[in-house]
Amino acid sequence: MQSFLKPRKGTKRITNKNFIMIIRNFSILFFLVISLVVNGQQKQKQTLHYKQEKHLKKVQQLTFGGDNAEAYWSFDNKSLVFQSNNPAWGLSCDQIFIMPAKEMKPNKSGVRLTPTMVSTGKGRTTCSYFMPDNKSVVYASTHESMDNCPPEAPHTGKYVWMLYPEFDIYQADLKGKIIKKLTNEPGYDAEATVSPKGDKIVFTSTRTGDLELFTMNIDGSDVRQVTHDLGYDGGAFFSPDGTKLIFRASRPKTDAEIKEYKELLAQNLVQPTAMELFICNVDGSDLRQITNLGKANWAPYMHPDGKSVLFSSNHHSPKGFPFNIFKINIDGTGLEQITFDNTFDSFPMFSPDGKKVSFSSNRNNGGTRDTNVFIAKWKD
Repeated sequence: MQSFLKPRKGTKRITNKNFIMIIRNFSILFFLVISLVVNGQQKQKQTLHYKQEKHLKKVQQLTFGGDNAEAYWSFDNKSLVFQSNNPAWGLSCDQIFIMPAKEMKPNKSGVRLTPTMVSTGKGRTTCSYFMPDNKSVVYASTHESMDNCPPEAPHTGKYVWMLYPEFDIYQADLKGKIIKKLTNEPGYDAEATVSPKGDKIVFTSTRTGDLELFTMNIDGSDVRQVTHDLGYDGGAFFSPDGTKLIFRASRPKTDAEIKEYKELLAQNLVQPTAMELFICNVDGSDLRQITNLGKANWAPYMHPDGKSVLFSSNHHSPKGFPFNIFKINIDGTGLEQITFDNTFDSFPMFSPDGKKVSFSSNRNNGGTRDTNVFIAKWKD
């Protein structure tokens, strides 16, 4: 060691003391660099709004903790209805809540007010939406068949969604009282949304043996089948004028794809990893495909002008993740990325007046897996 540290002629001798100081300073510098990297990652995880998100202004986070998703506006632009499994609210699986469409500040004790539950608290719920009177909501629930949460999707080695056959669609007031059961058929009935005209509801059902779209009057009468092609047709919304439907769909084509789809469906499962956006008239006519991007393109909602649509997609992600929100014209042109989060952004919806947009995201969650509800002012 001594001969190794012996300096050349004309250089300063490195003593043991100096050597220790060099090592110590290097260690300090190393930990400073690591600290900056970690802090930078934490800062990135805590990002509320990315500078590339030029269409979004004054982003606000409305929920904090658990999985909160599918937040949809009331017809008067004042409230949101959404599903949550926030354990802080005593939940073990999704229930339906309403809250003001603005950030609820903590009280003096630092506690945030809990949104109002409008489902029964039993079973599992999904896919809620305000009725035109702003005094009631529709949602799908398993509460008539079970008090507790139904089983989670089995581990098949694939990413799959459960299609609980116990789901039916209900109308409830804003205190959680069931007003009416709107569907009463065997199999999966869910994913209901309401027309801006206030006259019809669109929903997805397996009542004919496949996942198809149906419409019914606001009171549950006059049920009509909209789609007929093999594959998952779901997540439909009406156009601003109420004349068209925009939705996500899978279209298995090869023998192997068709076999896999039917086998999963027989187990009340669906694999939502290959979906594109479609549009048609409310009666199912003039059906056409909007996107051809590959992977999963879903959660579409039309811009108030009726000429373009926001949707969530992972087509730009080599590994299938992250999901971001994109905008595209209904003729398939003009694709534009709207959000730039590095995790998950989905379920975009414009407020009826077109001034704001709601969405669900994993951003700003401190590195957890929590999904929260956000709103922002929209700028074209």
